Amino acid sequence: MEIQEILASVDHTLLTQTATWREIQTLCDEALAFRVASVCIPPAFVRQARAYVADALPVGTVVGFPNGYATTETKCFETAQAVAEGADELDMVIHLGWVKEGNYDRVLEEIAAVKAACHGRILKVIVEACLLTREEKIRMCRVVKESGADYIKTSTGFSTGGATFEDVALFAQECGPALKIKAAGGIGTLEDASRFLELGASRLGSSRIVRLAKEAMSGGLPEGLDSKIL
Repeated sequence: MEIQEILASVDHTLLTQTATWREIQTLCDEALAFRVASVCIPPAFVRQARAYVADALPVGTVVGFPNGYATTETKCFETAQAVAEGADELDMVIHLGWVKEGNYDRVLEEIAAVKAACHGRILKVIVEACLLTREEKIRMCRVVKESGADYIKTSTGFSTGGATFEDVALFAQECGPALKIKAAGGIGTLEDASRFLELGASRLGSSRIVRLAKEAMSGGLPEGLDSKIL
């Protein structure tokens, strides 16, 4: 798979607790230069990032991150505020305790409420697959499909594990074409990134892939990408 194809699927991500505006600016500059799918940044930087990139780049942020146990009302407020400040894409974390209780109706209601608060923006639902059983993963594929969300996402990258080939293959099998898949967390090589896409992922959440692409190209840019931005 060509590097450009991999880059076009990447949500270039910086969600560390110590992230600064200067680092977010650099992330946006890299995202523009390498023509990735979007940036995924902390909510506090959405307004600044929207102004910085104007309409040249989709801006994504997170909701209920990383633990997922905020109230539904809080998640809906976070979503509405992010949309008002310019977010194009929202990555929400489910309430994992409800999954463990088997309370899938409540999980569904919450996702649907957050989707409504998106007002047409893209919603990706983080199920934190490393904490789920196989049966829970299958059930969550069905719930997320029913909710009207756009993506099911494997991981926050802040728990005990990230995306696995097995989980993406399972999601592709259970979700079919009706629901897109985002693999995120711990994607460590371009080969792994390519494999996730081949297995059915449409997006890759990563803080590393742009750096790996730079290294693979010895610091240069692929033909057609914008070296003037960096």
